[in-house]
Amino acid sequence: MKEDNCLHAALICMGMLYYSHAITTEKLNNVRPSLHGHHEKGKEGQVLHRSKRGWVWNQFFVIEEYTGPDPVLVGRLHSDIDSGDGNIKYILSGEGAGIIFVIDDKSGNIHATKTLDREERAQYTLTAQAVDRNTNRPLEPPSEFIVKVQDINDNPPEFLHENYHANVPERSNVGTSVIQVTASDADDPTYGNSAKLVYSILEGQPYFSVEAQTGIIRTALPNMDREAKEEYHVVIQAKDMGGHMGGLSGTTKVTITLTDVNDNPPKFPQSVYQMSVSEAAIPGEEVGRVKAKDPDIGENGLVAYSIIDGDGVDMFEITTDYETQEGVVKLKKLLDFETKKSYNLKVEAANVHIDPKFISNGPFKDTVTVKITVEDADEPPIFLKPSYIFEVQENAASGTVVGKVHAKDPDAANSAIRYSIDRHTDLERYFTINAEDGNIKTVKTLDREEIAWHNISIFAVEVHKQHQEAKVPVAIKVIDVNDNAPKFAAAYEAFVCENARSNQQFITVTADDKDDSANGPRFIFSLPPEIIHNPNFTLRDNRDNTASVFVRREGFSRQKQDLYLLPIVISDGGLPPMSSTNTLTIRVCGCDSNGSLLSCNAEAYILNAGLSTGALIAILACIVILLVIVVLFVTLKRQKKEPLIVFEEEDVRENIITYDDEGGGEEDTEAFDIATLQNPDGINGFIPRKDIKPEYQYMPRPGLRPAPNSVDVDDFINTRIQEADNDPTAPPYDSIQIYGYEGRGSVAGSLSSLESATTDSDLDYDYLQNWGPRFKKLADLYGSKDTFDDDS
Repeated sequence: MKEDNCLHAALICMGMLYYSHAITTEKLNNVRPSLHGHHEKGKEGQVLHRSKRGWVWNQFFVIEEYTGPDPVLVGRLHSDIDSGDGNIKYILSGEGAGIIFVIDDKSGNIHATKTLDREERAQYTLTAQAVDRNTNRPLEPPSEFIVKVQDINDNPPEFLHENYHANVPERSNVGTSVIQVTASDADDPTYGNSAKLVYSILEGQPYFSVEAQTGIIRTALPNMDREAKEEYHVVIQAKDMGGHMGGLSGTTKVTITLTDVNDNPPKFPQSVYQMSVSEAAIPGEEVGRVKAKDPDIGENGLVAYSIIDGDGVDMFEITTDYETQEGVVKLKKLLDFETKKSYNLKVEAANVHIDPKFISNGPFKDTVTVKITVEDADEPPIFLKPSYIFEVQENAASGTVVGKVHAKDPDAANSAIRYSIDRHTDLERYFTINAEDGNIKTVKTLDREEIAWHNISIFAVEVHKQHQEAKVPVAIKVIDVNDNAPKFAAAYEAFVCENARSNQQFITVTADDKDDSANGPRFIFSLPPEIIHNPNFTLRDNRDNTASVFVRREGFSRQKQDLYLLPIVISDGGLPPMSSTNTLTIRVCGCDSNGSLLSCNAEAYILNAGLSTGALIAILACIVILLVIVVLFVTLKRQKKEPLIVFEEEDVRENIITYDDEGGGEEDTEAFDIATLQNPDGINGFIPRKDIKPEYQYMPRPGLRPAPNSVDVDDFINTRIQEADNDPTAPPYDSIQIYGYEGRGSVAGSLSSLESATTDSDLDYDYLQNWGPRFKKLADLYGSKDTFDDDS
């Protein structure tokens, strides 16, 4: 506290001295002539007297941050005309007048009533005036002056940022610029050393230094290693007053990070890696990983791996996992424990990017030995071949050996193998296999024309380990045997004109053979020996698997023969050859003079050319119908000449059949035999028949009775027919037999009007009104009884 009071006192003294010096200087430099010493001509000839100015001020000074008990005396205004009697009044106006600055209107003393801060405002412009206290008449012209706030060192330096971050490459040379820090001081830089700053380093030695005047931070040690220490915290101080004692200071923190350079080669942490892999592993499967450590980071730490030597170069490969920076050893080919049990690899790890500045640090790569052990695995059997192809002749006898497959156990145990056929590939069971030795034999006779290739699969299974099995495809080719004779390639039908010329070709035929080409073409065409001198046709083999048929003679007649069958023998080229006789159908046709076909029917040639085929058929049909009518008529005449039953008087109308179209079915049909009515004896059954000779006396025939409901109608009718046929008193065969049985009848009843019109019925037929227009007439006939009575 004592030190603060001393400081303030010293500052006040310095201000007063400065103020006195300034006032003296101003008065010496700014004294102006008084108005009283000169005469000027005014208005209307009045002579004006310029009096001598008795006060002139340029500026006052006041110390900032003064905190004394009394207001600070800034200065005093005084006019030479002031005699001290109090008649002059001093007035102050301008910036801060009456608020910050007050004036004693009698003495002219100016005081500052508030503490001033130069950093807020450095100066104030005021105007002073001396007036008559009684009349307020200006005694002096207004005088403007400035009150400057005198600076003191009350603001410490401040840095632009509280924290700075900077990077510098590791192993940089001494003096390498890292970053520049800048501080500012709010004090007046033109007055004293209050704003004169000096930079120094408080923390961070001996690694870094700072330039006192510029604030540039530089490296101070050589070969700083990022891998040893990556980040440094440096504290920089800025002090005013030129760094002298009593000055104010400010600090900032600077975080400096060493950036990486490729100054470290990769190194394997061990000299040998041990790995193992099963012989059952498939190519591409991972075996193991190696890693060379590189303390560098980013692209400087990227490592690429490669196999440069070893007996496993062809069996293994290595790739780089750039995420983990590891070398991944993978299987390249299938392994066999029984063949080779271990492999050695020499693996190299090298940096991808090399900095030429540090090439002298040595080769940026390292090598390591990788030993890989192959583990034995329980492997399935292995066939000696990936597939088998066998051949067998068609039509070979059952049990013929087709071929043999062989598999072995690759394991050291060498287990016994059993073979079987996958029946899904041999559904018809054409083959069988010996489970012990793998011999494949036929079970059925094979036909190449039906199946030329048989594709089956064979299983090989270890005897003691049924789950270990292998599968191999077997293709069996059926070798062709010449067992099919050639035949016509199509159903040929040839046509020959009646006016054909001799040696005229009219058709070319070819053949087809189901056998293989070795046993098929070339085909040989010929005529059978017995008709080789056929007078009508001849054959020529074209030697290109075709044959041409020619006419041997001129002129054919459809009337004599319209169809010829020419046998042709076709032989193939197999050993032994096979042949077949094929018949060529040749029709004789009518042609015009140009050889164009007109007709090939023999009947059309005989009939009138003016009648068409349809007209001829219609005429023939009419003739047949007339013939049938004549035959029926003659037959009926013969039957009428000798009737079977003798009547006393012939009646033209022998049978009358009446039909009632209004009725419903067979109930309304009745037959009446007029001959029976004319012969009363016939009623009693004594009518003699001529076609049956009675062998016994006639017994009265029981009356016809309806058959029970359980009797079948067919049986009933057949029984009655048999009785009539054997009864000499029964009517002849061509008469109509009347029976009173019609079957079980209809559950719907009868709609016939034969009985309903004459008998009273209790049935209600009003429902017919609801059956629609088709039953309207019946509804009118069978309406309600009341309605019928009313109508009658």
